[in-house]
Amino acid sequence: MADTVNSLAARVHELLVALVTQGVDARVPGQGSSSSSSSAYGFLGAPGSVDVASGLHDVVVRAGALGPGGTWLAAAGHAGLGVLAVLRGRAEQAIPHLDAAVSAGYNDCVGLHAAPIRPLHGDPRFRALYQRMRITQADLDELLWLHQEMQLTAQEAQRAMVDNIGRLDTGVSLLPQAPMPTREPDTAGVLITRIDLAVTQTAFRQAALQMDFQRSAGNTSFGLIDDTWDHAQAMRDAWHAEDQDSRRQRFAEGRAFVARPGAGTVLGPCPPLGSITYPG
Repeated sequence: MADTVNSLAARVHELLVALVTQGVDARVPGQGSSSSSSSAYGFLGAPGSVDVASGLHDVVVRAGALGPGGTWLAAAGHAGLGVLAVLRGRAEQAIPHLDAAVSAGYNDCVGLHAAPIRPLHGDPRFRALYQRMRITQADLDELLWLHQEMQLTAQEAQRAMVDNIGRLDTGVSLLPQAPMPTREPDTAGVLITRIDLAVTQTAFRQAALQMDFQRSAGNTSFGLIDDTWDHAQAMRDAWHAEDQDSRRQRFAEGRAFVARPGAGTVLGPCPPLGSITYPG
């Protein structure tokens, strides 16, 4: 099947979710038949698995075949490879990938102020690639919101998982999520950070659901074998959980991004390196 922008964006999402949930040694099912992914096919051509780095390299190759419309996906692949190198403690490998990402349109100056990236700030090569990035004020506003929402998503997930400890009901709650911005960005690089937020949302929802399923299954088994199971308390817990879910949903919807009136749409340099406080 021919690659599309949507299919490759979904592949980037899949790879980064695996990285977040399984760590730097994560593997995902192989995909496609490009030369860089041929090793992902095993006996009789059956899809094997690839590590995240191989998958991201493959995205870069495939995005290049899409022409100008796929350039930002090549940037996403290189940016992911840069972050992966940082997580593996290989800064020397990170900077060339980040440089290639910037050349392909990456401009997440907020993300480059996150704690794992800050040790690179002293490298002249990093400072040079940072200075090449361009952003509009409207896009910068959205980048700040996207990263703030990543932090809030993590906090909400942790609170929800703590609140669900000890529930006696067998229900499962979805973790509410703020809606993704729908404005047309001035720069395609913003689309990469939208994927990053979607990755964060997916990863924490999966973690919360896994804990919920385990609790629900345990309560079901407990109810079948022990007549002392408190059905009345289980009903109260279910009601309380539903009320909490409704509150969280309203809170998430209330966090939706709203473009600031008058925010500039003219390209200019990113704020000076070190001047952005990463959302906490």
